[in-house]
Amino acid sequence: MYSFKTRCRGKTIGFVPTMGCLHEGHLSLVEAAKKKADVVVVSIFVNPIQFGPSEDYKEYPRPLATDKGLLEHFDIDVLFLPEANKITPDNFSSYIEVDKLSKKMCGRARPAYFRGVTTIVAKFFNIVCPDFTFFGEKDYQQQIIIKKMVKDLGFAIKIITLPTVREFDGLAMSSRNQYLSVKEREQAIILYKALCLARQEIESGEKNDHKILLRVRSLIGSVPNIRLDYVVFADPETLDEVKTLRGKILVALAAYIGKARLIDNLIVNAK
Repeated sequence: MYSFKTRCRGKTIGFVPTMGCLHEGHLSLVEAAKKKADVVVVSIFVNPIQFGPSEDYKEYPRPLATDKGLLEHFDIDVLFLPEANKITPDNFSSYIEVDKLSKKMCGRARPAYFRGVTTIVAKFFNIVCPDFTFFGEKDYQQQIIIKKMVKDLGFAIKIITLPTVREFDGLAMSSRNQYLSVKEREQAIILYKALCLARQEIESGEKNDHKILLRVRSLIGSVPNIRLDYVVFADPETLDEVKTLRGKILVALAAYIGKARLIDNLIVNAK
């Protein structure tokens, strides 16, 4: 009701959906929402239906007091803290799935993940009624899928994607980084280095995608205890893997370090 009355007063609503455990990446979205919209809504909800049976739903960090403290600095209008048993009750059985895009990249290892994301994001769209919703480019596949859902289902919402926020050494900020031990944190930087290697090779004019991928996998494989899930060159819009390195290319990867599954990507301009 709050958002509906606000819209009737002619104010725009900016929405930042999160799972909490906030970091500078999330806060950059909140800052952008403050600049773009009259009213800012931030949700914190650890979504049970995007986790697989053997994944870390119960262990996922939930530092609510810390998150509230961080958000106080931004003077947001609404902190939306829905209860899981009301959003996804025991008899919940309705889902939204963006078919083809959800089966690529991360969707191969996590087949139910994006269905869980799109279902809950759509449900929150109906509750919040935002004009603008903000996502980070680190979760590149996710924001592409949500944009497709918004277009296909006719949501009157503009999806705004902001650049990945990185640590001092290039590691993409992620709530799951805190799973890393000191040693694993040192090792994790190899993921960004691998992306930079691919970018350097592509931008220098290398056209043999197989050769570049071998070099990237070899670099990641040089660090013990890292298990590569995938590394791909893909079309930034369709997420189809590409063999011809021309124009804009998404270089994306996912890897397991200890119990953390980390993802990252770069957009590269091939000559």
